Amino acid sequence: MNCDSSPATGPRTPRGIMKPRRVSPEMQAVVGVPEISRTQALKQIWAYIKQHNLEDPENKKMINCDEKLKMIFGGKDSIGFLEIVGLITPHFLL
Repeated sequence: MNCDSSPATGPRTPRGIMKPRRVSPEMQAVVGVPEISRTQALKQIWAYIKQHNLEDPENKKMINCDEKLKMIFGGKDSIGFLEIVGLITPHFLL
């Protein structure tokens, strides 16, 4: 029996927010892939927001949603950046 407490040398299987999951077609339209981890999805959404200049110029904590973002953010015209995590949760499919 091996009692060595050193970690395994192989790559770890992603779990939790790091595990890729299938996403809704609405989310796929923003992130560009059918399966993505939650952390990567947040990075892609922020890149999309910056690329399309959707941050409110007077309040950088607010995002002005275009049509694609409205599809994943419950039809809202604008959201606070802290709302993103909660609003994308339904778009990760089991």
